[in-house]
Amino acid sequence: MECFNSTKLSSPCTSSILNLQGSSSLVCNKFSKKSVHPWLLSSPPPKPFFQLDDRLQCRQKSAHRTYRGPILAEAGKQGWDLGRFLKTLYFFNGPPSPSKFFEFLIEKLSSPSPSEPKKSMESSGIVLVVGATGGVGRRVVDVLQKKGLPVRVLARNEEKARKMLGPDIDLIIGDITKESTLLPEYFKGVRKVINAASVIVGPKEGDTPEREKYSQVWESSFSSQSQIKGDSPEMVEFVGMRNLINAVKGSIGLRNGKLLFGCEDNGFRDLAWGALDDVVMGGVSESTFIIDTTGGEKGGPTGLFKGVVSTTNNGGFTSIRTKNFSVPEDLSSYDGLELRLKGDGRRYKLIVRTSRDWDTVGYTASFDTTEGQWQSIRLPFSSFVPVFRARTVSDAPPFDPRSIVSLQLMFSKFEYDGKLNPTFVEGPFQLPVSSIRTFIKDPVTPRFVHVSSAGVTRPDRPGLDLSKQPPAVRLNKELDFILTFKLKGEDLIRESGIPYAIVRPCALTEEPAGADLIFDQGDNITGKISREEIARICIAALESPYALDKTFEVVKSVIPFSEPFTVDLENPPQEKDYDIYFKDLKDGITGKELLEQSPVPV
Repeated sequence: MECFNSTKLSSPCTSSILNLQGSSSLVCNKFSKKSVHPWLLSSPPPKPFFQLDDRLQCRQKSAHRTYRGPILAEAGKQGWDLGRFLKTLYFFNGPPSPSKFFEFLIEKLSSPSPSEPKKSMESSGIVLVVGATGGVGRRVVDVLQKKGLPVRVLARNEEKARKMLGPDIDLIIGDITKESTLLPEYFKGVRKVINAASVIVGPKEGDTPEREKYSQVWESSFSSQSQIKGDSPEMVEFVGMRNLINAVKGSIGLRNGKLLFGCEDNGFRDLAWGALDDVVMGGVSESTFIIDTTGGEKGGPTGLFKGVVSTTNNGGFTSIRTKNFSVPEDLSSYDGLELRLKGDGRRYKLIVRTSRDWDTVGYTASFDTTEGQWQSIRLPFSSFVPVFRARTVSDAPPFDPRSIVSLQLMFSKFEYDGKLNPTFVEGPFQLPVSSIRTFIKDPVTPRFVHVSSAGVTRPDRPGLDLSKQPPAVRLNKELDFILTFKLKGEDLIRESGIPYAIVRPCALTEEPAGADLIFDQGDNITGKISREEIARICIAALESPYALDKTFEVVKSVIPFSEPFTVDLENPPQEKDYDIYFKDLKDGITGKELLEQSPVPV
């Protein structure tokens, strides 16, 4: 996004008010080179205050002589501020080229249609499966495909993946341990992730194609014969997790939304706002946008949209608008925009544009404010109406949040299609706006489901009898601290801001799903669980608000390792309603509560 500033606020500013039009040090002064058309707002244009003759000079409507000096007022009207008009053009477009401007102006006046909007938004909602050629991952892919859900697979080996998952699988080739292989375009359209990638553990002397010895290692006392195969636990479980989170979080979204403007983490994200008032149509209304460093809700900084609105010269609106972002914002993983502001009892508009052209459709949502109260205004993307010159555009495509190029706040006498703003009054106004950010609508469900492991907090747990623990716990050090780095990977997810669920299976088996289950928290249980069941649990967690931000262990109920679980293939058990289990899960329980603080080995 153009003109992004993450200004630290640890030291006080020299002035409590910072004007953002043109000269402020908080705003980037890089201008677009596009020409501007002055009738670009969502208020209806009155008859032009000035007209054009063939010498490109201004001619006053009430007289027939040519003026080469200042533009004078008609009887009963105020003088038009040509300087402010030119300043507006300069701010949004850089040094003006008169010939190009008037060519563009004449072209637009002769063709009242807006520039052609973009095509309708393509379908998205893809579930990305990482570790899809593993025991759990390939079952996840199979269940998703049977449910008819769009699936994309991240794999290292294309030949292996297509042989295992089918030649038509939506496949991207990359390695989570190598950040450079995770290209941004791979994740377009991805809205949810199931990560079943894991470090590979196998017997020292090799294994059969069916991994028979691997099963023996984890389900018997001969685990001392196991070792790490391939990349280390640190690279897969920690570095790989960090790379994966960074690659997908822009696509799947953050629980608290993405900040577009305002304060966050002791920094201030700014935009290049400029006034765009009815001066472009001959009016005299005037506004500005400043940063008040102490005027926020808790004494911190806030933006302040303020000015004086007048209907003189057929005007009646003020607005502030950002320059076009250098890189369009893709907000398609969210459901709308949220403004935190202090109301004044008036109705305002937020206008979002998805085209870099000036004279084009603006997707617009009106909102009412409560006088004297700080409030959060949520505007769902579905509520934005396509508007062109104060007229709704019935054949415009739906609002596409994948490519947002500018924002605009407006206070206007006019609504749409001839309707008037019922709260409009002439005179001064001010609207403090402390932040603009995206939001995910309720109920929020996990966007990132990770398959970890039971036992990750136990190697360093004080007072624990390791001789009674599973092999991975006893051999954590010999296996290059496999569980330690799994826990570190979990922590990265919890700290990422992504809506998540972390599933910790006990020993994994090839048995079918369908057994009675025990869900627990705190990392205490042992036992076994089928890979098929874990795959189903992961997919169910993606749709359950009860699984949001939960960490839990799961095991089959009262079935020893020596007793295999079987089902009648002609009469299989019904698929479970996993919400019954998710509903009992609690926030904030990970098992780390029992750990003493100790350094993580390097």
